Amino acid sequence: MPAPDVALRAIDRARVRDITHRFAGVPVAILGDLMLDHFVFGRVNRISPEAPVPVVEFDREEFRVGGAGNVAHNVRKLGGAVEVVGVIGRDDHGTRLMEAMRADGIGIAGVVAEDGRPTTRKMRVVTSRNQQVARVDYESDREADGHVESMLLAALEKAAQSARAIVISDYLKGSVTRSLVARAVALGRDRGVPVLVDPKIAHLDYYSGITLLTPNNGEAEEASQTRIRTHAEARAAARRIRGRLGGAAVLITRGESGMWLLDESGEGHLAAAAREVADVTGAGDTVIATLALAMAAGADLVEAATLANMAAGVSVGKFGPAGVSPDELDLVLRS
Repeated sequence: MPAPDVALRAIDRARVRDITHRFAGVPVAILGDLMLDHFVFGRVNRISPEAPVPVVEFDREEFRVGGAGNVAHNVRKLGGAVEVVGVIGRDDHGTRLMEAMRADGIGIAGVVAEDGRPTTRKMRVVTSRNQQVARVDYESDREADGHVESMLLAALEKAAQSARAIVISDYLKGSVTRSLVARAVALGRDRGVPVLVDPKIAHLDYYSGITLLTPNNGEAEEASQTRIRTHAEARAAARRIRGRLGGAAVLITRGESGMWLLDESGEGHLAAAAREVADVTGAGDTVIATLALAMAAGADLVEAATLANMAAGVSVGKFGPAGVSPDELDLVLRS
């Protein structure tokens, strides 16, 4: 195995362009927790006399597709086709979320609305210079079961029929169950397509048999029960996680320290591609969307990780969950 300081092999520009030019229309299926990101923007000029907190003078609000929906948005922004499978509430916010996904060209036939469940909504209060001062979450973490889970299983099977990659975007909000993950793995195996998971470590034992796990640094520390501050520690953690999952490839995203990739062919690191960081919200969604689309378009794992690293570098330079276009990736190449 290479030493801990060995970088992954470089990919030339022609190969990167060849892969990205094949993104158009490539179908991806996404199982995961669908969310509505709600931004409330305002100005702060004083502190409340009632408590030591800022008073935010309301200016405007915005709604964006979040969670697994943001992964789908990223696939669409890169040119791919996508079908999502997940559960929402039968409420006004669920309706708004469905309308937003439909407008984005995201396939929503696999979305199940459940009575009594709130649509997951993250409301962020944001002031000048895009500083976030508070977040309020509306959610239920109860896993789908019974008739709802059966409907999700049927939807997953239909979405996977044409998919060339399957993504599981797990936020512990109820759409990802052990049975659904097992079925995704079986569908991927039967169809010969990769199954990629953006994980929550509480569900780590659900993910046996997947192709690739993409934990961030904190999640990798939790999964491996080790500290990660260096490439050597990332290597040790990735090996431990791979062992727990029975051989899945592991890509640890490490912010300004880049990425560490371990698969059956070897291991190594990618230096961070970001030039400036405005907001890391949704960066993991950009990473797994780019990985899935690249692998579906014929890239090997090192090539896919290189593209995902480039896309993440663009994404974190924007405010809030933000997609990345092939033109933006091309601009990174040219610069």
